[in-house]
Amino acid sequence: MKKLKNIPKFKNEKEERNFWLKTDSADHINWKKSKPVAFPKLKPSTATISLRLPESLLNELKTVANKRDVPYQSLIKIFLKERVDSELRNGV
Repeated sequence: MKKLKNIPKFKNEKEERNFWLKTDSADHINWKKSKPVAFPKLKPSTATISLRLPESLLNELKTVANKRDVPYQSLIKIFLKERVDSELRNGV
């Protein structure tokens, strides 16, 4: 069996992603000893953005969110996701 290389320490997720894009994992990991694993509470990475909205639209969003008993920012994400999915299904 060949000697496995050490996996370097990464400063951040982006650096690690770039490393694995260019690297054969078999040089670092013995896949024959691997086992399936699940991460049920893993959340996708998020990015913070700044979004300017008319105050009237924001107030309307907050009203709808309040009626649905969800935070307004979560409602915005739900609406955006639904619309993007729709656009992708219909071949933007």
